[in-house]
This record gives sequence, C-alpha cells and structure tokens, in this order.
Amino acid sequence: MIDIFSRRRSSRKFQNRPVSVEDTESLVEAALYAASSRGIRPWELVVVSDNELIGALSKVKKHGSSFLKNAPLAMVVLGIPEESDVWIEDTSILSTHLLIEAEYLGLGACWIQIRNRFDAEGTPSEQVVRTILEIPDSRSVESIIAIGYKDGESEPYTSEDLHTEKVFFQKYTR
Repeated sequence: MIDIFSRRRSSRKFQNRPVSVEDTESLVEAALYAASSRGIRPWELVVVSDNELIGALSKVKKHGSSFLKNAPLAMVVLGIPEESDVWIEDTSILSTHLLIEAEYLGLGACWIQIRNRFDAEGTPSEQVVRTILEIPDSRSVESIIAIGYKDGESEPYTSEDLHTEKVFFQKYTR
C-alpha cells in the first residue's frame, strides 16, 4: 500500500477521455467509506461529468482551478456544519479517500481548495460553486477533486524525498 502514497502526485493534465462508469462508482464508494468523527458523516458529494458545468467550475478561483476545465470528472465535496463541529476534518478525510482511490485506479487527481478562496472578481469561490450547482447555503463547499486519466506521469517520491527531520518521538526535541 505504501507504493500508492509514493506514486500519488497532483495531476493537472488529463487525457481527453471520460472516466468510466465503473471507476466513477468505485470513487464514490471509496468516498462513502470515509471515516468521520462519531460516525456522523457531515458531508455530501456532487459528482459532475458535464463538460459545461466543469468548465464553469474551472473559473471559481482566481488561481489554481483553471486546469479543471480539462478534467472529465469533478467531485465536489460538501460539508454540513450544523451536523458536526469537525466537518472540515471529516470532509478532508473524504477528499483524501478520493485522491487515493483515483491513484489506485490508475487515474490522476488534484485537490482544489474552495473554502476561504475567491474568484477573479473577489466573489467567494464557495458562493460561485453554490450558484453553478444549485447548492443550498446550509452546505459548505470544502473542495473540488479534479479526476481523469493522466496525461503524463510524474516521478514517484523516494525515501530521500521524505522530511524525516519533521518527525519526533515521545517529545518535541527541536
């Protein structure tokens, strides 16, 4: 399993082909297995494969979302703040499940941060996503995960890339 973590890199270039129904279903299932505090699962997921909607979503941030326009699949991760005080952590776990499952399936993926970000006009990215996908104000948009078949491979990380100096045992010793 550790090889998945060494191979998984953010993919921002995708082949021009749709993600299969089977792979999409596997991604959704992996997301639904995400652990959450007290088993509350304060999240929902919007699966987007419509090119027009994906194109609109690619403009929700001033920087860091334009590559989404070439992704065949976007998974929009929503949090439900009224259900749990740790919805941010729980939606982050779900987002991570999507990234890891994508790598397992041989797909590329990249996390697009939405919460606390803005579009080119200064409108909160979260509000822009809500408008495009008709999401109610009671839901918070944590992230969009861009997914598709990789157009090129990045070198995997090696043990030399690890920052072991950032790990402490028993007590912080710096």
